[in-house]
Amino acid sequence: MPISRPIEPLVATDEELRKALEDAFLPALLPALAQATGDFSILRESLRPPGVAPGVQQGGMTPAQQAEAREVAFEALKKLRDGQVAPNSVPIEEALLRITAWMTGSPASEDYIPLLLEELAPEGQDPRAPAWQKDPSVPFKVIIIGAGMSGILAGIRLKQAGIPFTILEKNHDVGGTWLENTYPGARVDVSNAFYSYSFAQKIDWPTHYSTQPVLLEYFRECAREFGVRDHVEFNTEVTLLEWDDDRAEWSVHVRRADGTEEALRANAVISAVGQLNRPKIPDIRGLERFRGPQFHSARWDHSVDLAGKRVAVIGTGASAAQFIPEVAKVAGEVVIFQRTPNWYVPVPHYHDEVPAGLQWLFAHVPHYAHWYRFWLFWNTTDGLLAAAKVDPNWPDKSRSVGPENENLRLLLTAYLQMQFADRPDLLPKVLPDYPPAAKRLILDNGIWAQTLKRPNVKLVTEKIREVTETGVVTDDGTEYQADVLIYGTGFQASKFLTPMRVLGRGGKDLHREWDGDARAYMGITVPGFPNFFMLYGPNTNIVVNGSIIYFSECEVQYVLGCLKMLFDRGERALDVRKDVHDAYNEKIDRGNLERVWGVATVNSWYRNEKGRSAQNWPFNLIEYWQQTREPNPADYEFIRERALAGGD
Repeated sequence: MPISRPIEPLVATDEELRKALEDAFLPALLPALAQATGDFSILRESLRPPGVAPGVQQGGMTPAQQAEAREVAFEALKKLRDGQVAPNSVPIEEALLRITAWMTGSPASEDYIPLLLEELAPEGQDPRAPAWQKDPSVPFKVIIIGAGMSGILAGIRLKQAGIPFTILEKNHDVGGTWLENTYPGARVDVSNAFYSYSFAQKIDWPTHYSTQPVLLEYFRECAREFGVRDHVEFNTEVTLLEWDDDRAEWSVHVRRADGTEEALRANAVISAVGQLNRPKIPDIRGLERFRGPQFHSARWDHSVDLAGKRVAVIGTGASAAQFIPEVAKVAGEVVIFQRTPNWYVPVPHYHDEVPAGLQWLFAHVPHYAHWYRFWLFWNTTDGLLAAAKVDPNWPDKSRSVGPENENLRLLLTAYLQMQFADRPDLLPKVLPDYPPAAKRLILDNGIWAQTLKRPNVKLVTEKIREVTETGVVTDDGTEYQADVLIYGTGFQASKFLTPMRVLGRGGKDLHREWDGDARAYMGITVPGFPNFFMLYGPNTNIVVNGSIIYFSECEVQYVLGCLKMLFDRGERALDVRKDVHDAYNEKIDRGNLERVWGVATVNSWYRNEKGRSAQNWPFNLIEYWQQTREPNPADYEFIRERALAGGD
C-alpha cells in the first residue's frame, strides 16, 4: 500500500460523524472544511484559536468554542457526505490567504503563498519534484554519502530528474539515525505530521510522536516505494574525497566491510552524513578502568540485561531524557549524573496514540492532514521564534534575553514547579538558571518528574571526579557503585564530515580550512570544493522553528537547481565564490547573535570549540525556503575539464 493515500469517500452516519468529531483537532479541521466546501463563513472570528502556547490543547479554544466548532464541522461534513456542496469558486491563492489569516490571527503575507502551495499540495501531487530531465546523452554521475533521511530524499529527486546516482552507506540498511539509535524509549520530538516528507505524508501514524521502529520502517518504505534502495551500496564507508583538477571530477575512496578499498569516480558528491551521528564520549578520568559493560546511547548494547542492575547514567540530554525512564522501570538502581538541567516543554500527548476518530477524519476529509501539518508548521516553528529573540536593552540576560523569552521562562518554570511540588528537594536540581532555548528544549508529558521520584532513582549534580573499576566518584569523594555505565552525552555535532578527509581544488584540505569552525554557503557549498554539496551542513540545524526534513527538502531542491544550472550552461562544475560565501556567513553570525543560543553562556552543542554557533539557523523558515528555491549563477564560478578546455 502506498505511503500517501487518496482521500476516501465520505460515507458515514450522523452518529459516526459525531463520534469522529470527538477526536478532531478543530483549529485545522475548520480550515479544511472551509476549503473543501467553499464556505468560508465556517471560519468565524468567534471560533478562532487564540494562539500558541506549549501544552495547550485545541490551540487554546475554550470548551464553549470547541462545542460550537464541532457543530459547525458536523453540518459541513453532512453537506460533503450528501453532495450538497457547490463548486468552489474561490481561487486557491485567496483561499490560502483567508485561512492562514484565520489560523494565525494576522493577515498572511503573500510571500507565503508559493510555500503553502507546496506544503498543502492537492493529494497525490508533488510540487517540489523536479520538472525537468537531464539529457541522457550528457554523462554525469552523482555519489550520495549516507542513506538516512536526507540521502534517501536526494536519491528520490535525482531519480526523478534522470540523473544517475549511487548512495554509499556505512551501515547494513537505510535509516541513518533511526537505524543507529535503538535505545529504549527512542522517538522523534517533532510531530510526525511535520516530521515526514511533504510528498509522502502518512495519515496512519500510530502515535503523534513516533517511536524509532516506526520511523525506521517509514524511511525503509520510502526507499522502496520510490526506487532508491536498489541504488544503495551498503557496508561501504567513505574515507576520502579528492577533487581531480584535470578531469574536474571527484575521486571517492571507500572501504568495504571486508576491508577492501576502492576509488570511485563521480561528477558531483552530496554529503548526507548529518550532524548527530558520531557519539561524544565524555572526557572523564578512569573510563577505561570500569570493569562492567559501558556504552553510549547511540550504540546501545542490547545484550546487556539491565534487570536488577545498578546503572550509572552520565548525561541528561534529549536521548537520556527518553531512555532513563525506560531503564528505571527494570534496573535495581539508577544514578543519574547531571551537569546542566534542561528546560522541559509540556506536551501531554507526547506518548499518546493518535485517536481513531482523528485518523478517520484525516482519511476522509480533503485537505485536513495538510492543514494539520500547517498548524504544526506555524505554531511550533516560526510562531515560537520570537521567544528566542534577544532584546539588546534587556537588563539581565543571564536568565532570559527579552520579553517573549522571559514569558517562556516563566511558563516552563511554572511547569517544573508543578511537577515537583511534592519534592522540594529535587526542584533546585532540575530548575535551569539559564534562558530557555539556549540549549535544546525537551518535550515532556510528566514522565521525567515521575522517574526522578522513583525510589530506585537518584539525581546527582556534583561534578564527576573519576570513574573507578566499580563505579563513579564525585568531587565530594562519594563513590556510587555501578554494574553498568551508560553515556547520554550527545554527539560531536560541530565536527562536520568527520572522520572523512575532503581535498578540494589544489589539494585544499576542508578540515584544515575550517579549523574547527565549519562554514558553508547556505549550509550547502564551500569555496574551493566544486560540485560538493552538504545536506544538514553548517547552520542548518533548527532549534525552536521547524523540522529538519523541511530543511532537507529545501537543500535538495537547491542542489538539483545547481545541477540543472550546470546542464543548461554546458559546464562541468561550479564553485561558490568566496566573497559570496563570506558575506553570507557574516549575515548568519549576526543573526545568531540576535538569538538566545548565540549569547547565552551555558554549555551547549549549539556552539563549537571557537564559541560560535556553527550549527543553528537563526531566521524564520520561509527565508531559508526563499533562498534555496533557485541558485543564482552570479554566486558561482564555473569550471571546465582542463583536457577539454585546452589546459586553461
